[in-house]
Amino acid sequence: MRGFVVLVSLACFATAQHQALIDYLERRLLAIEDRISLWHEQTTRYASELRELKQQMVSQLENLDKEKETLRTNLDSVGSRVDRVERELDYLETQNGAQPCVDVDDKLIEQQVTLVKEKQRAKYSKLSDCSDMISSIKAMKILKRVGGPKGMWTKDTSRASGKVYIFNGTDEDTIHEFATIQDLTRSLGLSQSKSLKLPSAWTGTGHIVYNNHAYYISQAEEIMLVKYDMKNSSVTDTAVFPVQDHVPVYGLTPETVMDLAVDEEGLWGIYATRQNERHISLAKMDAKSLDIEQMWDTNCPRDNAEAAFVICGTLYVVYNSKQPGRSRVQCVFDVNDMVTNEDAPLIYFPKRYGTHSSLKYNPQEQLLYAWDDGYQILYKLVMKKKLEV
Repeated sequence: MRGFVVLVSLACFATAQHQALIDYLERRLLAIEDRISLWHEQTTRYASELRELKQQMVSQLENLDKEKETLRTNLDSVGSRVDRVERELDYLETQNGAQPCVDVDDKLIEQQVTLVKEKQRAKYSKLSDCSDMISSIKAMKILKRVGGPKGMWTKDTSRASGKVYIFNGTDEDTIHEFATIQDLTRSLGLSQSKSLKLPSAWTGTGHIVYNNHAYYISQAEEIMLVKYDMKNSSVTDTAVFPVQDHVPVYGLTPETVMDLAVDEEGLWGIYATRQNERHISLAKMDAKSLDIEQMWDTNCPRDNAEAAFVICGTLYVVYNSKQPGRSRVQCVFDVNDMVTNEDAPLIYFPKRYGTHSSLKYNPQEQLLYAWDDGYQILYKLVMKKKLEV
């Protein structure tokens, strides 16, 4: 009988322990649910704050444009005042003879120039934290010859990934993926690559890989921009680029009707229209929605242009040089008005095989990925600050 009582007591004790464990687990689950709920509320609030910040930045940029126009008007007014002062000084000199030189007009002009420079620096610092520009090309490395005369190769420009992507040709639908650059160099042709088949063929060589998505142009009557998720093998979004009567963006690469580029600021579109067919145009785009944020008409000619790329909001257009076997950056356009053709250094590319059908800048590595007559080439860049020019 005593043994039975002991067994019953042990069973009751085990049941109490089991119930205590269940109660503890329930309390922990409730605490975890509370933390998940708090995290969700904080994430929603942060997303709302980011949207508000974006709206504020857009408003500030519009105000800066208005201030720029006001400053320009003020400078015109100052110029008129300087002319009037000069006429009055000339009159006083004829009436009273030579007076001690004061150089009033030079001081006024110097003050206005200083004011303009300060305004430009302030404007640039508000628009972007990126202030790099090319100083020179440090080195050239020929990695491989894979594919036809025209194509494009790149890494994912937003990630520190080692994967390499080959877009062979100007009218295909299969991307070739290599795990590393070393795999590309060791591969016999494209035999060791992984094939990623797109739902439609691309046009030209203006594609880009950004944030695990392939952005490419599928052209019919209109310029159709396709955003393809390479991880999930699905089309994330499509958009018709809002221009009419488009023409090839480069005179020497007529298959490319639009060239996509990525820099430290995000996604850009390089294009040309019949209305401004002698020159290249530039658009800043939202990589998520494919919306157009702003558009510019540049002074860079299409004629004799091979390819182009963007670094820190500055468009660099590469032309076929008169020197045999060489190309050079002959036109730059800075959306922030900090660099002009007169400021930019002369940049020659080393000896090449044919014509660059594509040049893709990787902001993570500060390298240019070039396709030259089937050769995959890397250009290592030397950078400097824009304010140092």
